[in-house]
Amino acid sequence: MDVMTHSSTFLLPGNDHSSSVTYALVVLNQRLPRFTPILWDHGSVSLVAFSFFANCLPPCMRERDKVFSFGFWRCVTAQVRVCADGGANRVFDEMPLLFPRDDALDVRHRYKPDMIKGDMDSIRTEVLDFYTNLGTKVVDESHDQDTTDLHKCVAYIRDFAPNLDKSNLCILVAGALGGRFDHEAGNINVLYRFSTTRIILLSDDCLIYLLPRTHCHEIHIQSSVEGPHCGLIPIGMTSVSTTTTGLQWDLTNTEMRFGDLVSTSNLVQGEKITVQSSSDLLWTISIKKV
Repeated sequence: MDVMTHSSTFLLPGNDHSSSVTYALVVLNQRLPRFTPILWDHGSVSLVAFSFFANCLPPCMRERDKVFSFGFWRCVTAQVRVCADGGANRVFDEMPLLFPRDDALDVRHRYKPDMIKGDMDSIRTEVLDFYTNLGTKVVDESHDQDTTDLHKCVAYIRDFAPNLDKSNLCILVAGALGGRFDHEAGNINVLYRFSTTRIILLSDDCLIYLLPRTHCHEIHIQSSVEGPHCGLIPIGMTSVSTTTTGLQWDLTNTEMRFGDLVSTSNLVQGEKITVQSSSDLLWTISIKKV
C-alpha cells in the first residue's frame, strides 16, 4: 500500500519547503484564524500552459501575477484565494484586526480575494461593492442549493488549472470550524465527497483532514505550532482495524466506531505519526496559541 505523507508546514511563515505541494485558499464564514495571513501567502497555484494562455487571463491577473516566457510555453503563478460570500465579510472585517498598526483600507487592498463564490445570501452590499471595484470576480450560484459553499469553492479550484497534478494540490480552508454544527458537518462531508483531494479545515484551535483508507499515512508533526492533543475519528462506517505509532495511546488492530471506542483526547509523542486503517479516518490536532 502506498504511503501518503502529511505536514502542517503551511502554518509556518515563508515558503513551504516541500516544493511538490501546491496550495490554494478558501475562506468560509467563521472567525478568521490569527494565522490567516500566512495561509494567504501560501495560496498560489503554479501551472504550465501554452503561450496564448496569459492573454486569456483577466487583466488584473496579467498585471499582478508573474508570467515567465519559455519559447512556446509560459509558467504562470496565479493566486487562488476564494471566499465564500460570508467569508468575504470575514476578510473585510477581521483581516485589518490582525494588523492593528496598519491602515484598514491598505490591509483590505493587500488581502483582496481573487473570487467570491456562493449563493450570495450572506455577503453585505458594501463588501460586495468594495471587492467588485477592486476587480474580484463574483460568481453567484444561488441556483444550486444542493451543494455547500465549500463544495462550490473546491470544485472551482479543481477546475481552475486542468493541467495541474491534483495529487499535489492542497486546499486550505480558513474559518471552516465553529458556529453552527450543521455547517461543520457539511464541511466535513466535503472532505469525503472530494476524498482524492487534500483539503484541510482550519480554525484558531485545530485542524481536520481526511486519511483515506487507500493509503498508509505518515504525519510529520510541526511541534512548534501544533499538538500535542489529537484524535482519529471514524465517521460513516466502522474502522474494523486501525494501527498507529507515535501516539501516547497507540492503536493495534483496534476497532473504532461511534457507540464504542473512538480515539479522542490522544497525545502525540514524537515528530512522526503513522496510521493504517481499514476505513477512512478524520485526523485532528490542536494548534498552539503562539
